[in-house]
Amino acid sequence: MEPLSLNVLREKYLSFFESKGHLRLESFPLVPQNDNSLLLINAGMAPLKPYFKGERVPPRKRVTTCQKCVRTLDIDNVGKTSRHGTFFEMLGNFSFGDYFKEEAIPWAWEFLTKVLEIPESRLYPSVYVEDDEALEIWVKTGVPRERITKLGKDDNFWEIGSGPCGPCSEIYFDRGEQYGCGKPDCAPGCDCDRYVEFWNLVFSQFNGDGEGHYEKMEHPNIDTGMGLERLACIMQGVDNLFEVDTVQNILKHVARIADVEYHKDAKTDVSLRVITDHIRSTTFMVSDGILPQNEGRGYVLRRLLRRAARHGRLLGINEPFLYKVCETVIGENANAYPELVEHKDYIVK
Repeated sequence: MEPLSLNVLREKYLSFFESKGHLRLESFPLVPQNDNSLLLINAGMAPLKPYFKGERVPPRKRVTTCQKCVRTLDIDNVGKTSRHGTFFEMLGNFSFGDYFKEEAIPWAWEFLTKVLEIPESRLYPSVYVEDDEALEIWVKTGVPRERITKLGKDDNFWEIGSGPCGPCSEIYFDRGEQYGCGKPDCAPGCDCDRYVEFWNLVFSQFNGDGEGHYEKMEHPNIDTGMGLERLACIMQGVDNLFEVDTVQNILKHVARIADVEYHKDAKTDVSLRVITDHIRSTTFMVSDGILPQNEGRGYVLRRLLRRAARHGRLLGINEPFLYKVCETVIGENANAYPELVEHKDYIVK
């Protein structure tokens, strides 16, 4: 299991699924297109909803993406915890009525164990308690039955209101006993930090009415999501997203401007992490044409910028500095998101 940079991991994933007949699509903009239900794209599958619902014909029945996402529900926890962030990238492979569990599960296992060479002994799948089909496919793929955890609807059934929904299979990485709670029944799904869920394979095989009634879909879909930063944490052996290589380089730039050291003071560390996270979000948002406003997505941007600037003041930075850091964000993401380079002067301005 070789340490791999975030940019290398992104490319390996997309190339792997291209080799399985998927069309690689560029990330959609953060501003939802023809979708008033969202302020900002907050999941890898969100821009693809028209294809899943049958409202539009997809460019191919197999698609793979790395989607830029912004979520601000947990904004007050950003900087205080190791896992909260407002900006993240979501890797996904999708099937619109084409392949299903028989292909999705073995491909996931192949990517993790053969391409990334993660030891099989550290990977633990979970399945929905009633999904014996997925369980048997995992066993046939080579995972010992005793390493597969059955979990209930809260953990392993994906649905949002009415529409396509279904059971899912999550893959966990075992970080080791030192991160565990010590309980004899500690296993995937436990609240401790030992088992990290990082890839969710959703099997959309039902149409739900939002009230507990489900009809089988004639052509079921595959919708998977894997957090790129979370995968990078695993591959780089670090404890949180702020220590992933590309994110760490942004944080180091902030620290140089403030003339402080990371891991020297708890309050300083919180401010460094808040600025690092927020400058990632705001750089991508401005690149996609969002401007500070008093409402809607413009207010989200304004709030993120103000929080970042405030934490700069807490670090003793008393002049404009965020425009300098956004150049590092652009540089770290230039290959995957050429629009950042194209819009660089505009973003900095």
